[in-house]
Amino acid sequence: MDGIITSVQRMSVHDGPGIRSTIFMKGCNLRCRWCHNPETFSFAPELEWIKTKCIGCQACLEVCQTGALRLTNGNISFNKGECTACFDCIPECYPEALHKIGRRVTPESLFSEIEQDFPFFEESGGGITISGGEPMLQKLFVISILKLFRTGGIHTALDTNLSIPWKHYEQLLPYTSLIMADLKAMDNELHEKWTGGGNSTIIRNIRNLDESGIPYFIRTPVIPGFNDSEKEFRDIAGLLSTLRNMKQFDLLPYHPLGNWKYVNLGVKNLLEGVSSPTSIDLQRYASILEEYGINYQIN
Repeated sequence: MDGIITSVQRMSVHDGPGIRSTIFMKGCNLRCRWCHNPETFSFAPELEWIKTKCIGCQACLEVCQTGALRLTNGNISFNKGECTACFDCIPECYPEALHKIGRRVTPESLFSEIEQDFPFFEESGGGITISGGEPMLQKLFVISILKLFRTGGIHTALDTNLSIPWKHYEQLLPYTSLIMADLKAMDNELHEKWTGGGNSTIIRNIRNLDESGIPYFIRTPVIPGFNDSEKEFRDIAGLLSTLRNMKQFDLLPYHPLGNWKYVNLGVKNLLEGVSSPTSIDLQRYASILEEYGINYQIN
């Protein structure tokens, strides 16, 4: 059993309790406009070109057969649509401006890679988090990872968009210590426009999660122009107020810090130029949550 990941982020403190090693899975069934991990959209390995590292030596042009890497007005540019992901250019790039994103791994190789972090997990109450992308699109691989680490006494967390039928989640609950899931919007039409998928399964799964007995966090990204209206926040707070077993609710203000990834991958950034919510905006949302009796954190 193997699967494809983009990276393992060690010493993370934002992906669950304690110090964690976060495994980012490749592949996602949604296309959230604000996503700060666009390298996880596709299942296939892909080329990343870091423009700021490129010194214009043109060594890559000598091996690129498709014209994905080319000279434009005297400067090297990257056209993702013409890249066949042969990766012949990478060994030619001595300033290391070109990288392959996506590698195949087994649960056992991940265990060996992360094992050195176990003392930090024990000291801090941390563990591993499987994120993405959407991990459930590689369900059998994810179950194998969770089972291996849980058997080893490690706290396991799953970060999911909850858009997969509940019967699939039931198969991995015995090996999962914590589930973290987004509630992006209550309006189905708005949700589909901004994420590429509806929210009916997600909302139904939130209720299933609440009844499952497993600890879970709900998080809402605050995206200007998407879900930052009073109506959306009141509808979100209304659903949250009906949940009995939610352990934590997080507000996640949009930030443009991941915009450079879109540039490196040659992917269009649909939120280019959008700024983070102001502190006044966040206080307005927080006051609605307080009105509904929702305990929250702003991360």
